[in-house]
Amino acid sequence: MTKISYNDMLKKLESFSQTQLLKYYDELSDAEQTALLSQINDTDFSVVRSSKEEAVRGVISPIPVTELDEIKANRDCFINAGLEEIRAGKVGAVLLAGGMGTRLGSDAPKGVYNIGLTRELYIFECLINNLMDVVRLAGCPIHLFIMTSDKNHEATVAFLKEKNFFGYDENFVHFFMQELAPASDYNGKVYLEEKWKISTSPNGNGGWYSSMAKWGMLDIVKTNGIEWLNVFAVDNVLQRIADPVFIGATKVMGCSVGSKVIKKANPDEKVGVMCLEDGRPSIVEYYELTDEMRSAKTKDGKLAYNFGVILNYLFHVPELNKIMDTQLPLHVVEKKIPCLDENGDKVEPESPNGYKFESLILDMIHLLDGCMVFEVVREKEFAPIKNKTGVDSVESARELLKKNGVEL
Repeated sequence: MTKISYNDMLKKLESFSQTQLLKYYDELSDAEQTALLSQINDTDFSVVRSSKEEAVRGVISPIPVTELDEIKANRDCFINAGLEEIRAGKVGAVLLAGGMGTRLGSDAPKGVYNIGLTRELYIFECLINNLMDVVRLAGCPIHLFIMTSDKNHEATVAFLKEKNFFGYDENFVHFFMQELAPASDYNGKVYLEEKWKISTSPNGNGGWYSSMAKWGMLDIVKTNGIEWLNVFAVDNVLQRIADPVFIGATKVMGCSVGSKVIKKANPDEKVGVMCLEDGRPSIVEYYELTDEMRSAKTKDGKLAYNFGVILNYLFHVPELNKIMDTQLPLHVVEKKIPCLDENGDKVEPESPNGYKFESLILDMIHLLDGCMVFEVVREKEFAPIKNKTGVDSVESARELLKKNGVEL
């Protein structure tokens, strides 16, 4: 392995005005110096901005939604088409599991949180059980790609191996880590987290496909002829994964992407809403909805922006490959960033102190043609765990699991 040159890294940092990252270099051990130079070499500093950029949205309009009645009427057609794709090995699942259980009072990966009452029942276990339902129905395994982060990768892999993947065939489970982006102060200067380590954060949920590519996952996709990837988040323990009805509907309707949605509990619910932006599929965040949009009606008198996304999407791989080299818009987010102060002491800020830089899955969707907006029954497919108590919590998820016959 070629040794990374200090002078080369200094030149790189000079070109981005980030030489402060070498402030403590002479104090470091050989191993720490090597680690820091390696991180500098791997980091894309071009993403760093010195001001928060407000996204300029196009013209927002309602998007057609395939609602429950229509899905029910076409269920046989949809499920047969979906099962055909699954049995042909054309479907893979991508679990976004880079988060920690911090808001649940845990310092472990979120997926290892135990939500059982009379027995152990982990978030990962719930999701794998849901995927196993389809594996049994189709009579064939489905490749499962699990995206971790630098903070939880080793713990996630070790946990799932210890639990024997909850009965899932480990030959069909593949791990990859989400790419990171540097985090900076308000002047665009990248922070140090340690004297030998740059402050970084995951590059947003829009980075999942580029991260798969970096870790060689797309070789597995290509080798196995996978044409559809169902991407879903770790925190919704009721969601249906590789759902053949959803897959079949997206294929039959000739769409490049599908999005599962639920009817909003109320017009002010804090969920993103599927829409059209300049005539292309997109998502408008809850805080972007104007009063006029909240009350807007369709021709048949229904609320026009009433279907919230649950972060369960189906992407057509050939279409993803076409946009692979397209630079997604960068979202600059104000955050609390653990860092070193000017004296080299570690700081855990109580209020935002800088910016993180993210790409979002909504921007991927916006680049694709035709989105199947697919309604699901809220009580059967939406039990997010974001908090320990209250709304979208461990408590509320337990109640919904019970209603769906899951033993706790």
